[in-house]
Amino acid sequence: MVTVEDWVNSQARLADLLGIDTWAAVIGGSLGGMQALQWTISYPDRVRHCLAIASAPKLSAQNIAFNEVARQAILTDPEFHGGSFQERGVIPKRGLMLARMVGHITYLSDDSMGEKFGRGLKSEKLNYDFHSVEFQVESYLRYQGEEFSGRFDANTYLLMTKALDYFDPAANFNDDLAKTFANATAKFCVMSFTTDWRFSPARSRELVDALMAARKDVCYLEIDAPQGHDAFLIPIPRYLQAFGNYMNRISL
Repeated sequence: MVTVEDWVNSQARLADLLGIDTWAAVIGGSLGGMQALQWTISYPDRVRHCLAIASAPKLSAQNIAFNEVARQAILTDPEFHGGSFQERGVIPKRGLMLARMVGHITYLSDDSMGEKFGRGLKSEKLNYDFHSVEFQVESYLRYQGEEFSGRFDANTYLLMTKALDYFDPAANFNDDLAKTFANATAKFCVMSFTTDWRFSPARSRELVDALMAARKDVCYLEIDAPQGHDAFLIPIPRYLQAFGNYMNRISL
């Protein structure tokens, strides 16, 4: 197993080899935001600015549940072979497809799915069977699963979702999130998106409240966007403007 803290430690070792003592800014969205936050905790004197976008100080029970469903889809695929599928020249394609389909649903909002697909059909009529791809949203999810299964490693997927589940830096500080950031010296910028229910604005506000309680320099922006969690990957004008304005204030 690996953790977010392990990743950050490995990044710090690479920075040492590259001769980088201090980062002007560490930036990340979602799981990347967790790594950015961990940098300010593990290496407080090496980060001047931290931008955590569509992220959270730890996963909710619902998020862990979705990750477990995705993992079980892979682990129970007959072609997984305990993780040694490459030695047999196969991949757990069905498991990866199902994992991606479940995950992709959580990245989108109900509004964005309704606007994009609604109850649109692939053909003119329903077939009333279990085998046909009848709704456009079914076709989209199957396409996403098919593409994902051909380019992503199953063991990596399992490790990444576990790293997400395990991230909980406040656990080392009696679950006091403010104390967790007590030694951080960075200035923080936290951003969230209104329809993101995977990493909801409430989780970002929880982080902001803790940083304020720890008397840290923090700004927060909640961006109105219909795309759900995927919004942090989309060039939304207000998002780009806010991000650019903050970055332009950072001296190198």
